[in-house]
Amino acid sequence: MKIIIIILLVFIVSCKNETRTKVSPEIEIEIEKVSEINTENQIDQSVYDIWNRYTKSNAKFINDELPDSWFFHNNEADANRLADLVVTGKKKASSGLYYKYKEAKADLPEAGTKHIITNFSGKAQAIIEIVKVDTIPFNEITKRYAELDMGTHKEPLKQWKKVHWDFFSNVFEDSEEEPTEDMLVVCEWFETIWNRQQ
Repeated sequence: MKIIIIILLVFIVSCKNETRTKVSPEIEIEIEKVSEINTENQIDQSVYDIWNRYTKSNAKFINDELPDSWFFHNNEADANRLADLVVTGKKKASSGLYYKYKEAKADLPEAGTKHIITNFSGKAQAIIEIVKVDTIPFNEITKRYAELDMGTHKEPLKQWKKVHWDFFSNVFEDSEEEPTEDMLVVCEWFETIWNRQQ
């Protein structure tokens, strides 16, 4: 009986210690993107459902693997707000710090890659596909790109610079590096190709 109890305790502890997610290199470096690449048994059913609906309507992707699922930002209010902007097609870009890719020796994202965007609780909201990736110095980000990333036309460049400067400064806190006006930003353009309403 003691052995069964010990086995059960070990099993419960291992389940509790099992990481719910792995943070991909691009998520670690992006202001709004907190990756939730879930272990298979902890992915919300809605993620499977949205992918199944998408592949039934797009048969050429029926054999593709389930894309990574994650939410933007690091808190519930922003994650849910940004997911809504993706669903409505207002948010079409995301920004990361090149320094973190280099530090992690990670490849940059690639055009054609699909991701499932969730809300903060992991419920699938949309499927996006990366259409373009480029590295651009911080001080050369355009108003148009900032509009796509922030999902707004109200002072987008001013908002983008403030939010991203603050975030990138926090990223550099644990290193000997400092943020600079010409630091490279990994810019991802994407399209919402499917949403929760379809």
